Parts: sequence; structure tokens; C-alpha cells
Amino acid sequence: MVRMSAEERRESVIRAAIAEFAQRGYFGTSTEAIAQRVGVSQPYLFRLFPGKKAIFAAASLRCIEDTCRILEDAAEGLEGDEARHAMANAYVRLLTEHPETLQMQMQTYITVAAAEAEGDHAFGEAVRAGWMKLWGTVHLPLGADVSDTTTFLAYGMLINTLTAMGFPAEHQVWQGMYPSARITGRLEK
Repeated sequence: MVRMSAEERRESVIRAAIAEFAQRGYFGTSTEAIAQRVGVSQPYLFRLFPGKKAIFAAASLRCIEDTCRILEDAAEGLEGDEARHAMANAYVRLLTEHPETLQMQMQTYITVAAAEAEGDHAFGEAVRAGWMKLWGTVHLPLGADVSDTTTFLAYGMLINTLTAMGFPAEHQVWQGMYPSARITGRLEK
């Protein structure tokens, strides 16, 4: 049996945390469930991360990083409408192939709001910094136009919302969207 390095275990924990938190949220997920999914003990889990908040933050930020990487790859060498269409297609593919990404995004927004309401601003600051990286990722390929960047991200949030609510691809709420934005079927929970 090949032993994993601490970094490989850490990566396994982040992926397991995304799957668990995406389904049950921050408050509904136990660190025990994450440890079991990875096949490690809870004490080992806490050697890799200082606590549940740190695990959730790593999972949330990983989703943002993955989204940025996918959009960067899609827009490479493209500008304007070509970049917009390539990034839109890549984002819809991401949500279709990895529904946990959308679910984790939605759980992240809820958790930021809850933390902010309790006076814990550190998590929100980290997520907002990640969001600004996402903003920058789409800004340049769209011609560094603030309006185009805002519109692109607004459509992305609309896609997130309609998909999370389970609207099928043929529903009228999708009319007027870029055709590839229609995600077929409901995202599985």
C-alpha cells in the first residue's frame, strides 16, 4: 500500500469536504463525516487543519480557484465575445459535470452571511478576496470593461440560482439566456 503525503491527504480532505459541505452545509456537516470519507481519524484531520472553519474555508476557496482556472483556460488567447462564449460554455460544463461546485458555492454564500451576522468577518474577507480574483479572471478577457464583467458575473449568479432551484432546461425562465447556459436536468444533491 502506497502512503500518501500530508499534502496529498490535505487535498483528499478538501475534496471530501466539498462533497460533504455541498450536501449538508457548514452546520449540518460533521468533521467525523469528512474524516470517514477520506479514511482518516478526526485527530489526523485536525493535524492537517486547525478546525472545521479552516476545512470549510479551504473547500470554499478551492471551488473559487477551480472556477477561476476553468475560466482562464477557456478564455486563453480569446477576447470579447469569443472569450465570453468560451467562458460561459466552460462554466456550464463545470456545473453540469461537477454539481457539487454549485452546491458548495451556495453553501459558501449562506455561511458568509451567517458568520458576518455573528461578527466573524475573517471568512467573508477571504471569500470576497476569492470573488475578486474571479472578477479579475473574467475582466481582462472581456476587454477590461466593468459593465461587461458585471453582466457576465450577474448571468453566472442567475444560472446558479435557476439551477439550484431545479428549473429544467426547457422552462421559460431560461429564455433569453445564452443557449449553453441551460443546464439540462436538476443538479443532484
